[in-house]
Amino acid sequence: MNILQVSGLKVSYGGIAAVKGIDFEIKPGELVALIGANGAGKSSTLNALAGIIQVSGGEIEFNRNSVSHLPAYDLVKRGLSLVPEGRGVFKRMNVFENLQMGAFLQQNPAEFKRLLDQVYTFFPRLKERSSQISGTLSGGEQQMVAMGRALMAQPKLLLLDEPSMGLAPLMVETIFNVISTLTKTGMTILLVEQNARLALQLAQRAYVMESGLITLAGSGTELMADARVRKAYLGE
Repeated sequence: MNILQVSGLKVSYGGIAAVKGIDFEIKPGELVALIGANGAGKSSTLNALAGIIQVSGGEIEFNRNSVSHLPAYDLVKRGLSLVPEGRGVFKRMNVFENLQMGAFLQQNPAEFKRLLDQVYTFFPRLKERSSQISGTLSGGEQQMVAMGRALMAQPKLLLLDEPSMGLAPLMVETIFNVISTLTKTGMTILLVEQNARLALQLAQRAYVMESGLITLAGSGTELMADARVRKAYLGE
């Protein structure tokens, strides 16, 4: 059974087609990567899945329910959380308040504390900086806040859009260690990532997207070994 089934998905901006009818699936507990060049349609795909932009065609099924035209807040209730490209933290709020925003559905104080402790375990620096205004944090720390906020919503499917973008190598390593740990706990993740090597090393399965279409699919290992991927995305 697939947790996510996407069939013929189309996304357009005005008359311009960004996503041109793609099919893919994610099984529970998988980390699936979506790689491709800038402008390939990857972020548009994630934003459509998260209900942030309108789908212009096709079908999205999440947990066997059609969710193609549901608003973002409804999808969060159903267990779908997006960590957006560019992080999107609430810059005038402190770290703790940002994490609170992620748990806006949580009514049980004990469960809220459990979730908060879990986020602080993944990202000890957030505990140290809990009262710091988020806009004053480094890019890597803001990425931690954005991921922590999404985890506070207890997602069944976590969408990660370019988590390593603009980060120093040491911070990239930290973020990807957490992604790897989340996968080992059984979390289902769809990862969009410019660093194709990192993404394919972690992913059980992956798709290559070019000009709004999926052009290749396979296991992370298979795509790492594919001559076309090696030439186009791995710099070989």
